[in-house]
Amino acid sequence: MSYAENFSFALSVTAPIFLVMGMGWVLRRAGLIDDAFVETASQLVFRVALPTLIFLNLSQLDLASVLDLNQLLFALGVTVLGFGLLWATTGWLGLAPENRDVFVQGAFRGNLGIVGIALCASLYGNEGLAVGSVLLAVLTFAYNVLSVYALAAADGGATPWREIFLNILRNPLIISIVSGTAVTLLGVPLPDLVVDSGDYFSALTLPLALLCVGASINRQAWRAVNKLSSWSVCLKLVVLPALYTGGAVAMGFNDLLLGTLFVMFAAPTATVSYVMARAMRGNSELAASLVALSTLLSPISLSLGIWMLSSWGFIAPVP
Repeated sequence: MSYAENFSFALSVTAPIFLVMGMGWVLRRAGLIDDAFVETASQLVFRVALPTLIFLNLSQLDLASVLDLNQLLFALGVTVLGFGLLWATTGWLGLAPENRDVFVQGAFRGNLGIVGIALCASLYGNEGLAVGSVLLAVLTFAYNVLSVYALAAADGGATPWREIFLNILRNPLIISIVSGTAVTLLGVPLPDLVVDSGDYFSALTLPLALLCVGASINRQAWRAVNKLSSWSVCLKLVVLPALYTGGAVAMGFNDLLLGTLFVMFAAPTATVSYVMARAMRGNSELAASLVALSTLLSPISLSLGIWMLSSWGFIAPVP
């Protein structure tokens, strides 16, 4: 394809997702949805709708054709390595404890459950959704452990390992991924009634989730944007995805495996990082600005990244 065709392909992947997010922001400003709606809808997505979507797709797919242990180990390895380098560098630079943990978490923890999964599905359909779901399970585990460690260490307290692992085991996304994988591996057929009903319910997942992400961006977050948040967002959207994706190319990953890795790595900062910063006495204003700024700029960085990867022949549109 020509450069223009590749650019059109990149926009076809990212534009619908971020337009829905933009609509969420508009509806929030217009007063058609409010904070109560965002809170309730976010809980519905996280606890029921998104787990249903992931379970149904995993339970109906040939996992052997899309599951790649090398990809999972690579994703886990570079995530831990990136966190370690960020943590060591911010310590050397002498960032204040309440800023250090938030800066690091904002730079390495992406919004995989909503933006990352949506982009995987947009790029590669059900196969992309399945690969993204397994990546989500592995990286969610790593994110939870590393984020709580960072927040606890910066606060000077002990890391609550037992609580971390209990929360991971209770995570609805983890439960749905394990359940869907088990159904596939055991060859358990799902009744048509269950599949059809689940399809109706799971269809609302990504649109509703993206509306909530857009609606949650507020003016207070923009007032906290400064040099520190700009550097963290630059690391999140440009530096780390470029390094990780370059490493993936060097390891021989391409197309489905490379494309899903890229969009997961390059997803904007996870909104849960703000919640964790508030709960554990981090700089919540900085956390909010990281979410807002990375979400605003990610359509540009993701579109350019997909365009370059497709132009260079590393990924291709779904046939």
